[in-house]
Amino acid sequence: MTVLRRLIALAAFAVLPFAPAQAQDDTVTIMAFGDSLVHGYGLPAGEPFPAQLEVALQDKGYNVEVINAGSSGDTSKSGRSRLSWVLQDDVDAAIVVLGANDALRGIDPAVTRDNLDAVLQTLDDAGVETLLAGMKAPRNMGQQYVQEFDGLYPDLAERHGVVFYPFFLQGVAQQPDLNQSDGIHPNAEGVAVIVDNMLPKVEQLIERVRSDAAS
Repeated sequence: MTVLRRLIALAAFAVLPFAPAQAQDDTVTIMAFGDSLVHGYGLPAGEPFPAQLEVALQDKGYNVEVINAGSSGDTSKSGRSRLSWVLQDDVDAAIVVLGANDALRGIDPAVTRDNLDAVLQTLDDAGVETLLAGMKAPRNMGQQYVQEFDGLYPDLAERHGVVFYPFFLQGVAQQPDLNQSDGIHPNAEGVAVIVDNMLPKVEQLIERVRSDAAS
């Protein structure tokens, strides 16, 4: 081998270690964690919240995967119980949507607060950036119950320093054309409204993940 060819070969070898870094997978993995509002009760594949959110983010150029970790019927207590076995090591961020079933069942808001506090702490301990989506109690539960329940979400968001979206069903609740026949679960069009409304907050969540990775 001539000196020139040897130098060319060495130069080519020298840049090889940098290639894997350029090809490194920078996918942000988001776990949507919650009840039937996340799982997609009554909706066909491709239409639940996690699926529509993933498409919307990818359409905006984000390299993301959104995992559907919803379970119909979940209360804050059952969500708390199952979080440890659905939380995967590669999850970068979580969207927590829990509490609707607590309110429908009239569960003491103090119990809901305690469970959600534990959920947020578990995610924080795991290094997972989190977005907490608030819920609102039915107005017929009485003023005191409504104040205590509605107020626990902003309180917990501030305490844990998470991204906060005040009401998951904003623009969809009590809109017949955006809900299924039960008047509770959004239809595909309703989910699209939720995704569109939440998108800026989810982008904020992704920026937190990127900031963590860069630090």
